[in-house]
Amino acid sequence: MQSVRIDLDARLKNPGDTLPFAGHLDETGYSLGDHDFELPEGIDYDLVLTNAGEGILATGMLRAHVVGTCDRCLDPAEFDVDGEVDEYYLFEQPAEGELGDDEDEMDFSLVSADGSIDLEEALNSALLMETPFVVLCHPDCKGLCPVCGANLNHEDCGHAAQIEEERLASSPFAKLRDLNLGEE
Repeated sequence: MQSVRIDLDARLKNPGDTLPFAGHLDETGYSLGDHDFELPEGIDYDLVLTNAGEGILATGMLRAHVVGTCDRCLDPAEFDVDGEVDEYYLFEQPAEGELGDDEDEMDFSLVSADGSIDLEEALNSALLMETPFVVLCHPDCKGLCPVCGANLNHEDCGHAAQIEEERLASSPFAKLRDLNLGEE
């Protein structure tokens, strides 16, 4: 993802000062694990930067339309991402003993020496966190036939009945199917 560098100026000089910040990134895609995704419309973000005294708090939303590949049938899969951006940029690195026990794991970045912050990592994190682990073309995708590889969303190859019959026949309860309980 491209850098989104913001120079902090007099508008964020005092604690409590806020600055709305929105923009568009012409990103074409990203990867997550073994998945590659396209961003046909890029990424839009709408943030508010707030001077919180010890640093700058960046909060807001990121939006993108994503195109990937369905994990079940390999057809194109499309979904929208609405990610929450929440990043804290400290003016100074805290001393070793300054952080309390509950703050040791606190996630923060630092304002650079030139008085700017880079939102790239915060935006990238918001995008990745909202990308589904399993990508489907639609929730009830039938996938591919394990026998012939046909896309079961488009055609019924007939192997589903054969596979189900084999599964039932190999079940330890298959003998109970023919059991007569005296019911007519």
